[in-house]
Amino acid sequence: MTIPALIPAFHWLLAFHVVSFTAWMAGMFYLPRLYVYHCQTVPGTAESERFKVMEVKLLRLIINPAMISTWLFGILLMLTPGAVNWHAAWWWSKFTCVILMSGFHAFLSRWRRDFLNDRNTRSERFYRIANEIPTVLFVIIVFSVVA
Repeated sequence: MTIPALIPAFHWLLAFHVVSFTAWMAGMFYLPRLYVYHCQTVPGTAESERFKVMEVKLLRLIINPAMISTWLFGILLMLTPGAVNWHAAWWWSKFTCVILMSGFHAFLSRWRRDFLNDRNTRSERFYRIANEIPTVLFVIIVFSVVA
């Protein structure tokens, strides 16, 4: 199903999709790094509480809205006639990675709740490794679309 009325808005939809995706990725790169630093604090201290505020604001004010708008504009692009070649491998590679990125986003949200309740059981090393996941997915997404 496509919506021909979206054709004139294609470039605007694409621009908003790219801006939304960029904001989403910025947050996805930064939040696991905050978790690395949060692991270095003692629960209940002022420093730990400051990280909790930073994490919740980053997730609620930047990452969540950016993910939602990325999906919204992406779906509108999918509904634009001629925007997607459904038989091309790049499309399925990108879509798979976006699904995986959304899943990782859910994990970040869950981990934030653990920190919020002073129940984090994961190590600093765990979050350092997790910090690389959005980078790998980002590279695959960009190369899928551009190359």
